[in-house]
Amino acid sequence: MSFIHPDFLLQTRTAARLYHQYAADEPIFDYHCHLSPGDIARNRQFANLFEIWLEGDHYKWRAMRANGVPERFCTGDASPFEKFKAWAATVPRTLRNPLYHWTHLELKRYFGIDEPLEERSAARIWKQAAERLATPGLSAWGILRRFKVAVVGTTDDPTDDLAHHRALAASGLATRVLPTFRPDRGLAVHQPVPFNQWVQRLEAAANVEIRGLGSFLEALEKRHDYFHACGCRLSDHGLARCYTEDTTLKAAGAIFNRARRGRAASPEEQARFGALLMRFFGRLNAGKDWTMQLHLGPLRNTNTRRLGQLGPDTGFDSIGDYPQGVALAAFLDALDREQALPRTILYNSNPADNYLFAAMTGNFPGDGRAAKVQMGSGWWFLDQKEGMEWQLNALSNLGLLSRFVGMVTDSRSFMSFPRHEYFRRVLCNLVGRDAENGELPKDLKRLGPMVRDICYANAQQYLALPGVGRAGGGKSRPR
Repeated sequence: MSFIHPDFLLQTRTAARLYHQYAADEPIFDYHCHLSPGDIARNRQFANLFEIWLEGDHYKWRAMRANGVPERFCTGDASPFEKFKAWAATVPRTLRNPLYHWTHLELKRYFGIDEPLEERSAARIWKQAAERLATPGLSAWGILRRFKVAVVGTTDDPTDDLAHHRALAASGLATRVLPTFRPDRGLAVHQPVPFNQWVQRLEAAANVEIRGLGSFLEALEKRHDYFHACGCRLSDHGLARCYTEDTTLKAAGAIFNRARRGRAASPEEQARFGALLMRFFGRLNAGKDWTMQLHLGPLRNTNTRRLGQLGPDTGFDSIGDYPQGVALAAFLDALDREQALPRTILYNSNPADNYLFAAMTGNFPGDGRAAKVQMGSGWWFLDQKEGMEWQLNALSNLGLLSRFVGMVTDSRSFMSFPRHEYFRRVLCNLVGRDAENGELPKDLKRLGPMVRDICYANAQQYLALPGVGRAGGGKSRPR
């Protein structure tokens, strides 16, 4: 039997029946990822495993560095095959790391390769994959069709012209590729040089001369309107913690003006400015019936020497231990008092916050709307089997698992769609085990629809994205 067999991760008969009958054939609703809209728009054909699998993957770089691989084989000037070979030599060392599961699941699903990846199999697997990658079925569009991806939500800066999204909307591609409004750079008054460069791009994109805070907010609202017109219905915000510091328009305006003159805001000033801006975004989202995503808690760029050499997002981030509860509650409450709290999905990077976030979701009900504030799927350092189980258990104990909006890839790679399969297997194993233990009814007609809804329908109904329907849902099959 191959390592990735039909009942991989499914430890009971009930788990296997739940997966194969109710989860496996559901389409994918990937409402948060970092795929390149340009790659999708031009239907990119990937030349080799480096391009589709290793390019920009800091998960793999971290494992390679831990295995003693020199940096030139991660982000440096080594050839694509040399980098792949270095990764192949690392894979046997990743036993019990989720990378071992993901690697072999992806090789199986994309290329039909059952052979373990290691240094001596690297050349053979490289060649076999390259032959398959040259076929239309593994172009960007071919992959979206192959994995029945109904929705892709990319992550986009407010200054982006969304030309690729407009082209995709007119392309006839069955997958809906929709933008997400990610305005994090607008909060960076503590870094005046990149902040002012970004403000200049915002001026040009919004066609607004930015003279002060008022025209800055006007420009952001115009871009929010433009994103809405292009199909966007989600915003996304990556923060260490929520900002809740009291401030006024006058005080925030003074902070903004000083940053425009090149003076870096202090941490306290940056938090006060961030608090005003985040409430502003919350109001905009509520006004247009968007969903707001809060990714909270990472400790970024811990290795300043490597940051200077390689830049951000290269694998030197960590779990932060910021206090979250008081600030998160105050932020959500401030918007709720104004009746301006949009649908909100909370993602935590620190597992210590699982029960805190799960409990917080119940504090702000939707007055007739189910699960208005959601606990998002296991994110970043927690998007593996154990982290998924922790998230599912916390949500089950303190909320309604049956209303959960499911998994996202949060990935830059077109090889990541099997993450949804991985999650579905973990979910079915957890529910199936409880049923086998007598902790849930051993009744597939009761459990199966819940599993199926978590895989697709809950996200479809909750997010209410334009033009997104059932889109290729699977049929149950007996087992």
